[in-house]
Amino acid sequence: MNIIINGGSRGIGRETALFLARDINNHLIVAGRDIRALNAAFSSFPNIYPLRADLSVPEEIRETFGEKITKHFTSVDVLINMAGSLVSREFLMMDDSEARIMMETNFFGPAAAIKIVHKLMPRGSHILNISSMGGFQGSAKFKGLSYYSASKAAIACLSECLSEEFRDSGISVNCLALGAVQTEMLGEAFPGYEAPLTASEIAPFIAYFALNGHKFMNGRIIPVALGNP
Repeated sequence: MNIIINGGSRGIGRETALFLARDINNHLIVAGRDIRALNAAFSSFPNIYPLRADLSVPEEIRETFGEKITKHFTSVDVLINMAGSLVSREFLMMDDSEARIMMETNFFGPAAAIKIVHKLMPRGSHILNISSMGGFQGSAKFKGLSYYSASKAAIACLSECLSEEFRDSGISVNCLALGAVQTEMLGEAFPGYEAPLTASEIAPFIAYFALNGHKFMNGRIIPVALGNP
């Protein structure tokens, strides 16, 4: 399978890429902002190509992402939008630039990537967007996460909409709304908080769903959490 993962330089994205790369029949482009971290994580895997891409700059995605991808893939079976940005700060105190980076990284960037990669996806392929329980309708909400949760709700809703728009072309779109997972990003936003799952523990589930979930469902937002969050 040809697989693209956006947001693979650390955390859940990195662990998911490492898990998928165990199968030599999987060929991955793993994109992220930190090319040094990507090279350090994946240099020993011949079936992974690290690609620098910053989803917080959609213009960069629109102008160069497709060109770089087509150097390695003529078709894409699975696209996983994993990139995330999280700043914990109450709504009235949030700086506009921080809010925009979260919205660009968590929503507009992945949307731009989907527009590009869609052209390379045959019937039977799968787009998997990673959201958060913070953006899951009806879940408990927490101070400081208004913009983050809103951005994750947006990518979840987009998944539902695109599942209908892409139905005739045979491309499935689903979304996993993850609960708290112990990652560098979570630790930076909430020092001292201990999540019930690690990135390496959740990665096999995400990998399995990315490869197989579309065989059973389409247009679904699925909560994946041991608690709330």
